[in-house]
Amino acid sequence: MPRLSEVIAALDALWPPERAEGWDAVGTVCGDPDAEVRRVLFAVDPVQDIVDEALKLGADLIVTHHPLYLRGTTTVAAGHFKGRVVHTLIKHDIALHVAHTNADTADPGVSDALAGALDLRVVRPLVPDATDPSGRRGLGRVCELDPPMTLGEFAARAAARLPATSQGVRVAGDLEATVRTVAVSGGSGDSLFDAVRASGADAFLTADLRHHPVSEATQHSPLGLVDAAHWATEWPWCEQAAAQLDEISDRHGWDLRVHVSKTVTDPWSAHHTSPSIDGAPN
Repeated sequence: MPRLSEVIAALDALWPPERAEGWDAVGTVCGDPDAEVRRVLFAVDPVQDIVDEALKLGADLIVTHHPLYLRGTTTVAAGHFKGRVVHTLIKHDIALHVAHTNADTADPGVSDALAGALDLRVVRPLVPDATDPSGRRGLGRVCELDPPMTLGEFAARAAARLPATSQGVRVAGDLEATVRTVAVSGGSGDSLFDAVRASGADAFLTADLRHHPVSEATQHSPLGLVDAAHWATEWPWCEQAAAQLDEISDRHGWDLRVHVSKTVTDPWSAHHTSPSIDGAPN
């Protein structure tokens, strides 16, 4: 069985921590470098439900996309929900490792997994990494949809292919417009509208779209917008990342058992459709 330090070295080769944004908090949160690793669990969020799942599974390592302490902390007291996560992990010898923005821009990265879930052909990064001479790394992806379909049909595909959440999928734009080229970005993407328009995409699929950026985008151009839940757009990366670690395990003869959590950690729990959208209430 490999030691934790060996597995972390393999993960850091996939998603080098130095490629994370300066504000990010990636890498190993807790864990003994000399401990043996037999089972690994991949998930989006480092929340208590995922830790409890790892306990039941007998996992020695959890790999999440989102950081536990993104903005730092001065305490890990168990009276706080994040501190309770840390206490549970350490008490049961479970390591936690985070790959966030360094996984977003990787090749393959979070948006490659999102494109794959939607059966899109990746053409290039939406925002290329200037340090990558191959031109394959970067934020988001520009993709081709073959055969073309309407915006409404593409949104329906997203709703069917991505994990189900209470939010579902929202659409802005002409539902009958033809979509041939799609820009995708896993996670929050409304800061990327300029890059999306410059790419010539007919539609943009991302998450966490806010009123004002969407309102301005719809006035600016006929770009179709498809807004899915943040968790749903990033969960496909867990399957992609697990497959990458599986391949490394086979190559090294580690015999790791690699699992992907299917626990829905999207925070929204219900969705109620308004009875009418004909106009404002009287």
